[in-house]
Amino acid sequence: MIPPAFDYARPGSIDEAVRTLADAGEDAKVLAGGQSLLPLMRLRLAFPELVVDVGRIPELRGVREDGDTLVIGAMTTHHDVIADPLVRRHAGLLAAATSTVADPAVRHRGTLGGSLAHADPAGDLPAVVLALDGELVAQGPGGRRTIAAREFFVDFLQSALAPDELLVEVRIPKADGWGFRYEKFHRVAQAYAIVGVAALVRRDNGHITETRIGLTNMGATPLRASAVEQALSGAGDPDAVARAAESAAEGTQPSQDTGGSPEYRAHLAQVLTKRAVLAAAGMG
Repeated sequence: MIPPAFDYARPGSIDEAVRTLADAGEDAKVLAGGQSLLPLMRLRLAFPELVVDVGRIPELRGVREDGDTLVIGAMTTHHDVIADPLVRRHAGLLAAATSTVADPAVRHRGTLGGSLAHADPAGDLPAVVLALDGELVAQGPGGRRTIAAREFFVDFLQSALAPDELLVEVRIPKADGWGFRYEKFHRVAQAYAIVGVAALVRRDNGHITETRIGLTNMGATPLRASAVEQALSGAGDPDAVARAAESAAEGTQPSQDTGGSPEYRAHLAQVLTKRAVLAAAGMG
C-alpha cells in the first residue's frame, strides 16, 4: 500500500533534529533505518504528518569506549555493530544476537537505535540490551537524560522517549569474562522470534555465580527472567540448569496469536533458556 501524504525533514545535526521534533509535537516520527517505520506507514498503521530523517547526522554513528562502557551511536547499523571489534570483544552477546536479525539487506539499513526505539517485544535487540544492563541516552529541548533499559520499554511499541526527544546513543557495560548465548525459535528464516532468550553467565570453580537472562516476545515488553537468574546461583551441572529453567515463564504474559498460544510460548521459554544457559556456561 501507499502511505498517506507526509512532510519530510532531514536535519544535519542533533540539535536541529530536536528542534524539529519539538516544533512538530506528536505529529512527527523519526526515520532511522526505516525498517520498522516504513512498513507501518505502508500498512497505514502509522500516520505521521512529518517524517524526520536523521540518517545524515554523523555524530549518531559509531562505537567508542568510555571507561568500562561501550557507547554506540543510535544510528549505527546492525551490520556495523556486528563487525565492530569493540562490540565483538566486550559485548559479544550483542554482536551474536544482531547477526540473527532479519537478513543482510535489513542489517545494512536497520539501526540499533531504531530497533530499540521501536520497542517491539518480538524484536531481538531489546531483550539483549536489557540483559546487558544497557542504558539509553535521549536528547530533548532540556538537554540529555539517561534511561536504564529496564525503564525504557514501557508497553507494546511504546518507549520512555518523549515526542520531542531523540535517542542519540546506547551505553553497554563491558561484559568481559561473561559467557553468552542468544537462542530464538522462529518457524521460517528471517522471521520474528516466537520466543527468544538472551543469556549472560559468569562461572567460578565450575559453578554459576551470576546470570542475566532477557526474554523476547514473552509479554508486552522485553523481560528479565528474574526467577531463573536467582535459581541458577551456584548451579554446577546441567540438571541444576534444567531445574532452574523451569521458572523461565514465571511472571510473563505471552500473547496468543498465529505464532502460538501462551502455553506454547511458556514451553519454548523453558527449553530455550536451558539451551542458552548451558551454552553460555560452557556446559552444552
